[in-house]
Amino acid sequence: MNKHSIFLVLSAMIAAVTVGSQSLAQRGDADSASANAPPTARSGDADGAFVSASKFSEPDGEKLYKRVCAGCHMPDAKGATGAGTYPALARNRKLAAAGYPAYVVLHGLNGMPPVGQMMTDQQVADVINYVRTHFGNTYKDAVTAADVKSTR
Repeated sequence: MNKHSIFLVLSAMIAAVTVGSQSLAQRGDADSASANAPPTARSGDADGAFVSASKFSEPDGEKLYKRVCAGCHMPDAKGATGAGTYPALARNRKLAAAGYPAYVVLHGLNGMPPVGQMMTDQQVADVINYVRTHFGNTYKDAVTAADVKSTR
């Protein structure tokens, strides 16, 4: 992936986070059950990627990783350096403590936007569990939606 492509992916993610943050602010303190309800497709969304300005529609961790994370962390999760530095998730010891990736996905870190704000608690748990059990990672203690909710 060249620098221009990485810049475009990052710009799109930042725009999505901005729109999602505005939507969350407008929604206020929504009932947590409805805020974390399973998403449904909307008309006008060509490939069903977004079901609202703040939620993705992917049904599992692998598909979420491919849609949301692979653009920066790469499909093989080995990270990249170019317009920015995107850390490797493959064989990453920082993923051993399940709370760490949950915090980073929900709140962002350094240049990473808080992409978990555009996911349900279950989707955040699913993508974290996928990464923690793939790409040479063998962490078996699963993150639950309740864990994510308490970190949110």
